[in-house]
Parts: sequence; structure tokens; C-alpha cells
Amino acid sequence: MKLYHSPGACSLAPHIVACELGLEIELEKVDIPAKKTAGGDDYWKINPKGYVPALVLDNGELLTEVGVVCQYLADQKPESGLVPKPGTMERYHQMEALNFVATEIHKQIGALFNPAMTPEFKQVQLGTIERRLDALEKILTGKQFVTGDTFTVADAYLFTVLNWTGMLKIDVAKWPNIQAFIARVAQRPKVQEAMKAEGLIA
Repeated sequence: MKLYHSPGACSLAPHIVACELGLEIELEKVDIPAKKTAGGDDYWKINPKGYVPALVLDNGELLTEVGVVCQYLADQKPESGLVPKPGTMERYHQMEALNFVATEIHKQIGALFNPAMTPEFKQVQLGTIERRLDALEKILTGKQFVTGDTFTVADAYLFTVLNWTGMLKIDVAKWPNIQAFIARVAQRPKVQEAMKAEGLIA
């Protein structure tokens, strides 16, 4: 399998999942603005959506979207516990968490990377982010991870997008559960392995 990624982007989540699972995957870096791979290929031809992640399976089939790629990888080793069994309420709650991260955390925080955003709209966006983080703070109350006390693929995704708060200068100090979650996940050896491989930490 080959994972097309960009350092620190949302593709870090499936990279973390692969490391947690001990899966052998080939990594290929993508220059997102130029739509070129490290090997010089036109990324549009690999993934017509133009963004990462893209996972190319050994049979040549393409999978995209963070939550789907993470679940696919974890389903290769169901004994890992990174995804609950299909059809269980635990699986649906994890899918619920993945969707919340994708649509309400990722998209809201990620919007701040747009250089064309006006100061006025940035203030509106920060207000939306604050409301989403208020909700997340409540969700994390009394839990180690987003769906309970077991690390799952939803946590890999959530950690990845919350990690952007540092570079975007969003202070998470007012949300102690979120702050503790970020620190907890950052200490996981396989998370550090993925981040080192992408040059995000020494």
C-alpha cells in the first residue's frame, strides 16, 4: 500500500494509524499547492480530488477521505482494537466521532489556513471554532479518549487536527480536557514515530 501525504496535514492521521498497527506502507510526499508528488507525478491523476490522504491499495484501487482510510487500515488488523467490530454500537459511536472531527473540527480549524480570509471573517470563524471546542471539552469529560478509555482511529484524526491549534495560535488553555488529550496522545510512541517520519518533531 502507498499513502500519499503532506507533512502535518490531515494525512498524518492514517500515518499514525499505520504506525500503531505496525503496517508496512510506502509513503509518498505530495506538494499540495503544485499538485506534484515527490516522484514528480501529477497528483491530479492519482487523486482527482487533489488533496491528501490518498491510499493506493496493492491491487491499484484508490481510497480517500481520512475517516475511511483510517478505518480501512484498522480493519486489516481488527484484533488491534483501533476500530470496534462492524455492526456494533461502539462502531457507530466511533463513526459519529469521526464525522464530528471531519465536519466540525477539521473543516472549521482548517479554514484558518486560507490566506484570503479577511480579519472580519476570521473572527466569525474563531467564534465557530470556540463553540465546537466547547462541545468537544464536554465530550472528553471523564474520558481518556474521544469514545472512552481506548485509543481508536478517531483519536488519531482528532489529535492531528487539534495539533494545528499551535501553528494557528489558538490557545487551548481554557479547555483542560482538550489540552490533556493533546498531551496524552502526543506521548504515544507510535504517534511520535509518525511525526518524526514527517519531520514534525526532532
